Amino acid sequence: MNFSSYRNQITVDNKRLSYLDIGEGPVLLFGHSYLWDSQMWAPQLAHLSKHYRCIVPDLWGHGDSDPIPDSTHSLQHIADQMLTLMDNLKIEAFSVIGLSVGGMWGAELALKAPTRVSTLVMMGCFIGFEPEVSRTKYYNMLDIIKASQGVPAPLIEQIAPLFFAKDAAQNTPELFAHFKQSLAELNPELVETLFRLGKIIFGRRDTMEEVEKLTLPCLIMTGVEDSVRPVLEGYLMHDAIDGSEYIHIPNAGHISSLEQPDFINEQLSNFLNKHLKP
Repeated sequence: MNFSSYRNQITVDNKRLSYLDIGEGPVLLFGHSYLWDSQMWAPQLAHLSKHYRCIVPDLWGHGDSDPIPDSTHSLQHIADQMLTLMDNLKIEAFSVIGLSVGGMWGAELALKAPTRVSTLVMMGCFIGFEPEVSRTKYYNMLDIIKASQGVPAPLIEQIAPLFFAKDAAQNTPELFAHFKQSLAELNPELVETLFRLGKIIFGRRDTMEEVEKLTLPCLIMTGVEDSVRPVLEGYLMHDAIDGSEYIHIPNAGHISSLEQPDFINEQLSNFLNKHLKP
C-alpha cells in the first residue's frame, strides 16, 4: 500500500517534521524504531486506518524528516515535539503506539500529557536505564559510524541481525536485505543526527522512576527472539506498571510489526477495541 498521498509536514523547532495522516476515527499516534521510518508500520496502517485516524511521524533524520533540531537533547524533548504535532493538528485526545524508541518517547509523552493520552502500547521497548554492557556496545558502534561518516560493511553485519528473529536472512530474506541496503546507503549528512539520536536513546533517563504515574491502559509486547529488548525487560515494565497487559510475540525479533504483522494487528485491534470506541 502506497501512503505517499497521505504525507504531510510541519515545522517544529525550525525543522521539517514529516508525517502520515490516514483514516478517520479515534486518533492513534505511532512511533517507529531507530534506523527505520514510518513505513515500518505499513501493515498496521492498512489494517487500523479502516477504523482509526493514524498519525505517523518520521523521527528526525529518518524517512522524510529533517535532521535533528539543535535544541533536542532528550526523549522528553522529542515527546514535546510530538505534542506540538498533535497541537498543530488540533487533536486533543489520542493513543500512542510505539516500537523501541517510539515506545520510549511515547511513555514520556504519556507522563507529560496524562489527560490527553488515552492508551499506550510499547513494543520491543524498555523505559528504564540502558544496561551498562549494551550501552557501551552501542556507543562504540555510534563512534565507528561517526568516524566513518557512514556504516561500514562489517558493522552492518553486526547491526542488521539485532533487529530480527533468528535466521532472518533465510526466513525473511527481502526484509533483511532491504534493511542492510538502507544502512549501506545512509546519507552522510544524516550521520550526526543518527549519532545524536543514538546517544539520546541509549543514554536516556530512568523513566521507571515515574512509572507509578502511568495509570492509563498499557499494552507491552516483546518478540520472544528480540535480542535488543529481551523478554525480561518487558516483564520488568509489566510488573512495574499497575494493570498493564503483557504479550509475547512468537517468532519475532525487534521489528515485530513487519516480522509478524497479522499477530500484531490482531493484538492491537483487541486492545484498542477494549479501551476505545471506533
